[in-house]
Amino acid sequence: MKIALFRESRPGETRVALTPDAVKALVGDGWQVEVERGAGQLAHYSDESYRSAGASIVEAASGEVNLRVNAPSLDEASRVAEGSLHLSFLSPLLQIDVVKVLNDRKVTILSFDLLPRISRAQYMDALSSQATVSGYRAALAGAERLDRFFPLLTTAAGTIRPAKVLVMGVGVAGLQAISTAKRLGAKVRAYDVRSAAKEEAESAGATFVQLALTADAAGGYARELTDEERTQQQAALLGEVAGSDVVITTAAVPGRKSPILVTTEMVEAMAEGSLIIDMAADGGGNCELTKVGEVIEHQGVRVVGLANPPAEMGTHASFMYSNNVLKLFALFGSQGELHPDWNDEVVIGVTVARGGDVNHAPTAEALGVARVAITPVAKEVVE
Repeated sequence: MKIALFRESRPGETRVALTPDAVKALVGDGWQVEVERGAGQLAHYSDESYRSAGASIVEAASGEVNLRVNAPSLDEASRVAEGSLHLSFLSPLLQIDVVKVLNDRKVTILSFDLLPRISRAQYMDALSSQATVSGYRAALAGAERLDRFFPLLTTAAGTIRPAKVLVMGVGVAGLQAISTAKRLGAKVRAYDVRSAAKEEAESAGATFVQLALTADAAGGYARELTDEERTQQQAALLGEVAGSDVVITTAAVPGRKSPILVTTEMVEAMAEGSLIIDMAADGGGNCELTKVGEVIEHQGVRVVGLANPPAEMGTHASFMYSNNVLKLFALFGSQGELHPDWNDEVVIGVTVARGGDVNHAPTAEALGVARVAITPVAKEVVE
């Protein structure tokens, strides 16, 4: 069977879904691989490197398996082979028109952002791998744009105090932002609504901002705050934000709008020359003033809306994503053939639709169709 690797059509995207090494592994496992010309060019993977790995270089790829980083455009979706398999960061609720086109073509639709957050799925977790890149880039963006030093410096010209950095959200991206800002010499504080985040933040080198309000949910995740709780949270954080030179916000919610953590009032309380790096800009932003891909200045404070931060480091972001693809795809096929195990909770979890039936409940609701749940088939026990 044939795997198609596509050149990304999203403006500014540098990543590619498979590296040449990953292609070599798939070819060795019996798959044919077609790579669209120039697919890896912006991540510094040449067409020749893919050809050397055993792939065919084509102008327009098509296969039984279709691999991307981002969702296809409507036009691209309309050209996906009927009955094939598609895997990407689809974010189905944000790409409902694309899902409809793919589902009408009876494509088996898989989306990385639906991957179950369980231990054995960690090696497949592209959300986490790309969040690692995003957190790193967010801290670097803060250091680059701030017109002050990050570290403490004692010089003949005087002593320079370290920059005060506040990281909001202590997930994978937040922890990487903390670690990077700390390595650059900043004095780092961190905030999260999850009480369990305190130990994680401190282990990365930050001082944890402890508020009376917490929002713990099952499995160490955070539940959504009520409007009243959000108002309390914002009031309590006003002083923390105002006292920071750089605020890095990382609270992205896959498939949904990002929560507002930094209000206009907070921005106005910050000192002139301060900076907000909004890593969640693609989802609407954690700051009220954020505009994706733009730098907004408000009363002397700059708000940087980072657009697709993993694309700023295409080589390593692609390397990590590609490894995630290989691990997840192994549950759907091997030795050149598709044979997904529909009893596997990871296989079920990432599947949006198959055979024209929508399996993901929120997507079915958004499309106005009945959900068809994937029911595991009990295996016979041989005594």
